[in-house]
Amino acid sequence: MYTRFCASALNHLLAQNSWAYERLIRFSGKTVRFDIAPFSLSCTVMPDGSVSTTDHTADAICVISPSLLPRLALNDALALADIKSSGDAALLAEIFYLSKYLRWDAAEDLSRITGDITAERIVQTVQNQRIGTSLVNLAQATAEYWTEEHPLIAKPEQINTFIQQVDTLKDDLARLKLRVMRLSNKD
Repeated sequence: MYTRFCASALNHLLAQNSWAYERLIRFSGKTVRFDIAPFSLSCTVMPDGSVSTTDHTADAICVISPSLLPRLALNDALALADIKSSGDAALLAEIFYLSKYLRWDAAEDLSRITGDITAERIVQTVQNQRIGTSLVNLAQATAEYWTEEHPLIAKPEQINTFIQQVDTLKDDLARLKLRVMRLSNKD
């Protein structure tokens, strides 16, 4: 259900930035998968430049840490560098380009409910209230929830400890192998 919603929202965003359709048309039939723990969304570019959810094998994959979402929402250029990606380089380059330049026209959507002038004033008020700080706080709270209360994400310290334990085990195994070889050569 969330995949259809995400694809619908993405198509709405593309419709508000119609220039993006022409950029995506050349990738018609290509599939990109976005992994944002614990969710995954695969979209195929349609011949008209819109996207549709799919189960096809991905041509490109973007793995996005949930803690990056607020930074991406605030257009933090450094956040793009923290996205792990693989696959079709041209498709990935286009996705990163679109992520920088696609803009949601909230006032247009809100004007259907409140009218043009009220919608513009609401959007201006929200922009002036430094919503970015709230998004960062929300991301930190979400990351803390997923690492502390409902562990879906490992803490960096836990990962480092695990890596050290694997390295120690690997070294111990190598020493044991040498010892067994020495013992078998004595016989």
